Amino acid sequence: MTRAVLFHGLGGPEVMRLEEVEVGEPGPGEVRIRVDAIGLNRAEVLFRTGHYIEPVKRFPARLGTEAAGAVEAVGEGVTGFRPGDAVSTVPAFSQNDHGVYAERAIVPAAALVRRPEGLDAVGGAAVWMPYLTAYGGLVEVGGMRPGDTVVLNAASSSVGLAALHVAERIGATPIAVTRTAAKKEALLKEGAADVIVSGSEDVAERVLAATGGRGAEYVFDAVAGPGVRDLARVVAEGGTLLLYGALSGRETPYPGFELGMPALNMRTYTMLETARRPERLRRAAAFVTSGLRSGAFRPVVDRTFDLGDIVEAHRYLESDARIGKVVVTVAH
Repeated sequence: MTRAVLFHGLGGPEVMRLEEVEVGEPGPGEVRIRVDAIGLNRAEVLFRTGHYIEPVKRFPARLGTEAAGAVEAVGEGVTGFRPGDAVSTVPAFSQNDHGVYAERAIVPAAALVRRPEGLDAVGGAAVWMPYLTAYGGLVEVGGMRPGDTVVLNAASSSVGLAALHVAERIGATPIAVTRTAAKKEALLKEGAADVIVSGSEDVAERVLAATGGRGAEYVFDAVAGPGVRDLARVVAEGGTLLLYGALSGRETPYPGFELGMPALNMRTYTMLETARRPERLRRAAAFVTSGLRSGAFRPVVDRTFDLGDIVEAHRYLESDARIGKVVVTVAH
C-alpha cells in the first residue's frame, strides 16, 4: 500500500484527499518509482476542476504528471532503467491513466528521463515541464534563432522563466510582460531584456518601440482570450503567435482579418507535442540537460510543501503570488 492523492468529484482544492491505495507492480513498458518530490502544474488545477483539454473519465481520480525520485521496479520489456536509478517523469501521459501525487507511482517508462548529476529531487521535479514547454514551442516547433525577439506573457510562471532562459541561451531577445510592477526586478534578474507592465503600459506600443517598429518574431502566449488582438499587432511579418495556455478562460478570436490580413501565423502548442514524440523528447532532454550542466538553466522554485499539505499547496498554486515553481516533497 501507499498514500496517494485522490479526488472523488470536481471542485476546488478541498476535494483532494490523501488516501491509502494499492500500488501494485509495473506492467509491460511501465516502471514503479519512489516519489521524492512532485512538481505542481496548472494542468492539474484544470483537470481537478473539469476544465482541462481532456475530461476526468472516472472517480476516484488521480493527479500529477511531473515528479522526481528513484526507480523501484521495472516491467516487462523495459530497457535502459533499473532499480535505484535517479529519474524524473515528464508529462507524457494522461492523468486518467497515471498520477504521481503519491509516495509511489507507476508510470510509462517512455515518460522517464534520467536526473542529471547534481540535481536534487526538488530540482528534478521543477525543471522538465517548464523547459520542455519553452524549448518545444519556441525552438522545436517555432524555430527560434539568434537575433529573434520573443514576447512572453505570464512571464513569472515557471514556463515564462524557462522561456527567458531558453531565449537567452539561443541568442534571442526576450521581452517579459507582467501585470504589475511587483515582479519587474525579478524578471530582469532572470534575463528579460525588457519588462512591460501590462496593467499600466501599452504592450503593443512598447514592443514596437523596443524593436524599431519591426515587431517580435515570436509571441509566446499563456493567456489567450481577447488579448490576442493586441499581441497579434506586435508579431513581425511572417512571425508566429504561439498559444500554449488559456489562463483568461475566455473565447480566443483569430485577429488576422481585422488587422488587414498580415502574414500572421497563429497556432496552439502543448508540451505533449514534445513529450509524446520520442525523437523530440530525446533532443529536448539533451538540450535541457546541457543547459543545466552549463548553469544556463536552473530550477526556479518559489515554495515547497509537504505531501500532507497538498490542499494548501494547490491554493498557493492558484494564487498570483508566486515566481516560479511550486513543489511538494514526500517523506519516506
